[in-house]
Amino acid sequence: MKSVFDSWSDLRVFLAVMRAGSTLAASKQLRQSQPTVARRIDVLEHVTGLTLFERSTQGLRPTEHAMALLPRAEAVEAAIEAFEAAVDGRSRTTTSTIRITVIGIAFSPRLAAILDEFNDAYPDVRFEFVPSDRILDLCAGEADIAIRHVLTVDDPRLVARQISVTRTTVYCSQRYAAKHGMPKGPDDLAGHSFLLYEPGAGARRFNEWLKAQITSDQVAGIQPDIPSMIVAVRSGLGIGALPVAMAVDAPELVQCFDPPAVGLASTWLVIGPGAYKRREVRAFADFLAPRYSARIGNR
Repeated sequence: MKSVFDSWSDLRVFLAVMRAGSTLAASKQLRQSQPTVARRIDVLEHVTGLTLFERSTQGLRPTEHAMALLPRAEAVEAAIEAFEAAVDGRSRTTTSTIRITVIGIAFSPRLAAILDEFNDAYPDVRFEFVPSDRILDLCAGEADIAIRHVLTVDDPRLVARQISVTRTTVYCSQRYAAKHGMPKGPDDLAGHSFLLYEPGAGARRFNEWLKAQITSDQVAGIQPDIPSMIVAVRSGLGIGALPVAMAVDAPELVQCFDPPAVGLASTWLVIGPGAYKRREVRAFADFLAPRYSARIGNR
């Protein structure tokens, strides 16, 4: 031999040509161009120092060398297929954990139902939930996947997919509405009491807009997060801003008016670069995105 043969890909081409009878037919099976297949055969003959095919206008005819090597090549093929099957089998029996972070209130029954459906298809995947109002560092491995309600995701290291539109508007309790009425639109806020968020807490952009529309004597309280806001609004303390997708799980709340333009943002599925290399994480992202949009987002 002129050099050491170590290319399974060339051996795969050899088997395809042996079985198809021509480089053209083999190229269709391999989804490669016919010149590429012919060149790979030439390389294989050069490396082995053997004439494997006789060329003619009718195609390629295997030589005695090719016929002698055929069972050996098929044995290599069978060994590689067995190896791939073993690897696939072990990967299927290995339990993997996907760590998801999102604000606590977003872990709704509808999201839990989607996760249950994914587990039916991927029973060896487990989920670890990391509820946090803080934006975790996915690049540093604080979580694998985040569901974020933000305008944009600017970090180029992250894999981000917009999965829904987030709508925010103001809500009050049925008791508040019966006692005080409720505003009919953004220009009808006078005479009502409002609950705001602490700086940097929930519905940030809408919160700043609402704060600028009312006077200080209209502020009935400050809430640290969305769960606290839901409790305060339920109690009839005032009118508060809430994402529509979360407020729908509290039917005793009344939406005052349709979300204004300032209340429109996006929900992003964000994946850390290390986590995205994992097959089960990519599978989960593809599974979650359309279901989240249909069942939770775009409300």
